Amino acid sequence: MNQAVQDWINSDPDPASRAELESLPEHELAERFSSPLTFGTAGLRGPVRAGPHGMNLAVVIRTTSGLGAWLSAHGHGGSRVVVGRDARRGSEAFATAAAEVLTAAGFEVILLPRPLPTPVVAFAVRRLGASAGIQITASHNPATDNGYKVYLDGGSQLVSPADREIENAIARVGGASSVPRTAVSPVDNSLVAQYISRLAALPHGHARNIRIALTALHGVGGKTALSALAAAGFTDIHVVAEQFDPDPNFPTVTFPNPEEPGAADAILALAEQVNADIAIALDPDADRCAVGIRDGDGWRMLRGDETGVLLADHVLATAPPNSLVATTIVSSTLLSKLAPARGARFASTLTGFKWLTRAGDGLVYAYEEAIGHCVDPDVVRDKDGISAAVLVSDLVATLAETNRTLLDVLGDYALEFGYHHGDQVSRRVADISARMSRLRANPPVELAGESVLVEDLSLNDQGLRTDAMIFTGATTRVVVRPSGTEPKLKVYLEVAIPVNNRSELAEAQAVAKARAEKLRAFAMNL
Repeated sequence: MNQAVQDWINSDPDPASRAELESLPEHELAERFSSPLTFGTAGLRGPVRAGPHGMNLAVVIRTTSGLGAWLSAHGHGGSRVVVGRDARRGSEAFATAAAEVLTAAGFEVILLPRPLPTPVVAFAVRRLGASAGIQITASHNPATDNGYKVYLDGGSQLVSPADREIENAIARVGGASSVPRTAVSPVDNSLVAQYISRLAALPHGHARNIRIALTALHGVGGKTALSALAAAGFTDIHVVAEQFDPDPNFPTVTFPNPEEPGAADAILALAEQVNADIAIALDPDADRCAVGIRDGDGWRMLRGDETGVLLADHVLATAPPNSLVATTIVSSTLLSKLAPARGARFASTLTGFKWLTRAGDGLVYAYEEAIGHCVDPDVVRDKDGISAAVLVSDLVATLAETNRTLLDVLGDYALEFGYHHGDQVSRRVADISARMSRLRANPPVELAGESVLVEDLSLNDQGLRTDAMIFTGATTRVVVRPSGTEPKLKVYLEVAIPVNNRSELAEAQAVAKARAEKLRAFAMNL
């Protein structure tokens, strides 16, 4: 055992973590100390385990000390910071430690009273004018993980160069046991009440006569979602009981992500059983919202792009002229067509809400295809599954007054803008960089029978520069990029087919799906 490892163990304030490290063989110790966790999508995320390459008390203490030093160096010493948490393994201890470190460093800490949705922290940062917010969460990651999400002044996720600067500040922190900590008491529930009050005012219409099926997917969004929907006037709500209370083991799902195969089975079964008008699935920290609808004789989950455009149109119906809506480079192109038709501006950004909420002035709505929706950016400048649930319920209730459904509106979009069929291939592979290099060296010139224009975003001198490639044909579009949070190669597929009348819709759907299968075959061979 080398001296650096021994020094870490000696300074780890958690006896269980010290014992864990001391019991590991040399090769596992080497892996734990190979590198620290780095700031990815808005913060840290990793397995709950001892050592610098895991989420544990020592890492949280050192990270918070570094964040505090960075805030002080940028003129925010002694400022207000909000700290919240979900209900994952270690979250309570991690949030308490973060609050104690900042309090000892002279900050005014607002420690939220219980496990709460991530959007509540984003809301509180803006509402209180805080300089930063910390949410202990791993969102929809597996049960073995936890994370440390950071918001900066204004309630937006941090971006470069702040992430690298904070990492450098963390590296300068000594052993975790040497970092001062001062006890701090949680605040009351008033911020949660203010958040719910704001969400209650989101609906545009007056109709409320719908039945909602809801699942919290073992996360922290259930009670807050019920309160927000009730405050907005929606009271006929049925929940998946076995998934309603927070459970860090996520016992009924393989992965606690509404997008994963099988994760939405229980909510769709409940929707059928109670004859619901809409099914809503929150992810575990409730910053994302998946929507299920009846389609023919059964139920299905909408794709994030379908929900995204439906909500954008609903928001724009009451937004000022020339408002801005935004989505990312991997999302459907449908919003770019709908926005000008509704008198609005459109922006496309890199993936992630850290970019979407900075899309430009006049932003009234933003979404990403991974079921993230920001429906009230003046108040919550991040994705918010609960506010999205309230607003999509408002849309469904409004449509129901005229015996229409979300599926009817999607059909309208096909007539107005063409039928847009989307799909995604996500491959867990070890050699992502090599695969991207091979693709760049030998890009396809034709996909699904169409010549394609090749765009390598890694070569952009300005604007949207990232590790991604886009292939665009007459009716097809493919985006290939590495995941920002997992060892996966992600391929986003879209086919858009013109539709002149409703009698052509079924044929357009068949053509689109056939072309999408050819694109999928390409993606599976990358």
